[in-house]
Amino acid sequence: MSRDDLDGLAADDTSDAAPTRDLCLRCRRPRAVCWCAAIVPVASRTRVVFLQHPREARVAVSTCRMAHLSLPNSQMHVLWSADDSPALAAQLAEPDTYVLFPAADAVDIASLPRPPHTLVVIDGTWSNAKKLVARSKLLRSLPRVAFHPDFTSNYRIRREPAEHCLSTIEATAHALERLEAAPGRYTPMLAAFDRMVDTQLEFRGQNPGVSRHKKRRPPRPRPDLLAPLRAAWPRLVVFYVEDRPGDGPQNPGLAEPEFLLALRPATGERFLANVGAHQPPAARSLAQAAWRAFLGDDPLLGGWGYNGVNRLRAADPGWTHAPLLDLRALRRDVLHLRHMLPTGPQHADARILALAAVAHELHTTDPAALPRRR
Repeated sequence: MSRDDLDGLAADDTSDAAPTRDLCLRCRRPRAVCWCAAIVPVASRTRVVFLQHPREARVAVSTCRMAHLSLPNSQMHVLWSADDSPALAAQLAEPDTYVLFPAADAVDIASLPRPPHTLVVIDGTWSNAKKLVARSKLLRSLPRVAFHPDFTSNYRIRREPAEHCLSTIEATAHALERLEAAPGRYTPMLAAFDRMVDTQLEFRGQNPGVSRHKKRRPPRPRPDLLAPLRAAWPRLVVFYVEDRPGDGPQNPGLAEPEFLLALRPATGERFLANVGAHQPPAARSLAQAAWRAFLGDDPLLGGWGYNGVNRLRAADPGWTHAPLLDLRALRRDVLHLRHMLPTGPQHADARILALAAVAHELHTTDPAALPRRR
């Protein structure tokens, strides 16, 4: 994407300004804080290719565009991955291309015998810059260069993650000076950067107050995940479906529901029914009627996930089902605990008692005493 392409796109991009503000189509800033007049173009022997993360493109005080407008021998691309553009990928695959990216395997700029033909500069927060490199096979394959600045950034309007971190335009200017052994050659391109910083600080001084970044939002009310359980406690029925074993180890997939065990935690009442498909229709109808009577009016089923109720419904659509409360997910989300029920044959009674214990544990939990999960 050329500079002309970007300038044309600027006319459609007013996301960082209110509709009523007069916007400069070159720097995309309101006219009152436009820094275009301070741009000092500097010709470079090294071709610079800026790759900007799309989220950084929405930041009003980003300096990547400023650096691009200051270097005639540069390109700027806003993208998620450099591999998505065949033309760009072919360009970056040319010999003698380096990426300015601090990493353990990065080579110090001063040790290069000659300036590279192309220098790729990644623009974005440190987290987003790492993502741009990580998701691009091409960028991961390029040799990396870095330098350690012997000065502090003048980017006083944005908080840097560390003292040695620089803005994109500062890093680019000083990297080119070291690559081309030309001290001070690219310092003039920082004039627009200094003007922007001073202007922003001046506006901040004229409009004192708490920064929008420092305003503390009131904490969101924490949803009471246990409210449905408490409201339906007298009507809660925990249940477990016991399987009939298959025809030996050669046919493990033939297991089917055999017994339905249920317990009402509020009263201790129990229910047991044979739900096997081999039951005569009359016996099955009697069992289903007894099940509906045990559930009562407006019941709530408590299960360990949804597998039991799904398999019971698949075995015989005639069974009446109530709304299901997933006790396993509720315990995980409220108490942040994971728990396994007893497994294996002849464990049906132990599992139904364990389900009832989990229901009692959740019912007696005070939501106000729970720590807020970060």
